[in-house]
Amino acid sequence: MKILIITQKVDINDGVLGFFHTWLEKMSREMDLVVLANCVGEYHLPQNVQIFSLGKEKGRNRLWKLVYYEFYLLKMLRRVDGIFFHMCPEYVLSAGFLPRLFRKKTLLWYTHKRVDWKLKLAEKMVDKIFSASPKSFRLASKKLEVTGHGIDIEKYKSARHYPRRQDGEIKIITVGRVSSVKNIDILVMAGSLLNSKGTKFEIRIIGSPILEEDKKYLVELEELVDKNNLKSNVFFIGSIPNKDIEKHYREADVFVNLSNTGSLDKAVLEAMASGLMILTSNEAFKDILPGRYLVSKNPEEIAGKIISLSGSPADDGLSDYVEKNHNLNILVKKISNFFRG
Repeated sequence: MKILIITQKVDINDGVLGFFHTWLEKMSREMDLVVLANCVGEYHLPQNVQIFSLGKEKGRNRLWKLVYYEFYLLKMLRRVDGIFFHMCPEYVLSAGFLPRLFRKKTLLWYTHKRVDWKLKLAEKMVDKIFSASPKSFRLASKKLEVTGHGIDIEKYKSARHYPRRQDGEIKIITVGRVSSVKNIDILVMAGSLLNSKGTKFEIRIIGSPILEEDKKYLVELEELVDKNNLKSNVFFIGSIPNKDIEKHYREADVFVNLSNTGSLDKAVLEAMASGLMILTSNEAFKDILPGRYLVSKNPEEIAGKIISLSGSPADDGLSDYVEKNHNLNILVKKISNFFRG
């Protein structure tokens, strides 16, 4: 079986989309893959995975990429058994009726709370939709199947670590795009309260800004850290390739996520799989995590719970939940079964 995959980026070193390299590696064990990506960087994949690029990394314009996309579909649809569209409804719309013309099965993976006209139209054009959770796909559809996120359990098991705090310092970590929707400023203020209590701690902020407004937010965060005399406590690490992130989970005690996204944050699940204590205000986790791991956006409450969780015994229930409900091996099997069915 050969499947055509349409995705944004293939790059093992990418801090946001690098995880998809692992998806391709695992999927290649079940099927042959032909991958067409908007942008291609470094990759190391088996011989039964072919990678092609629309040329964003070469600066090609949108019109050129669209023409190449249509040409490539016409060329490849005769040779594949189905199409897996990863994340972007635009790819479905641009493909138009070609998949139906060639009678190919189509699957869309989508995890975002945004519902716009593109998604509504794409939903009508594909055969099946996979998403991580009900809140990750908020358009009513009979085509939807909730599959859980694809977390590489074996990888994060190797990073599994339980808090020891031999030096008395609490190591706090947050991972994701630097953006105001992540409320990192509230975490910094919680750090200020920890500092005032004489608590030894370190906060690592892993991720980079993408939009111009995100870059302004990063400057504001740096100013907030300086204003509160936290330069020796708060560190902006920048973007880390997904292949290297488990090292940082291994060294941390508490993972904090104060996101407003409303969708199951993949980084939180990775941290859970690594055995970290979790503290989140994200509404998507309210029906998943016990109350001790949930928090408001009140800095004082956050600081108190960080101290409490950092000294708590290990909770294998967190990693067990991810292994059972968000296992990449299970997701790959479901993708394979869909195209074989």
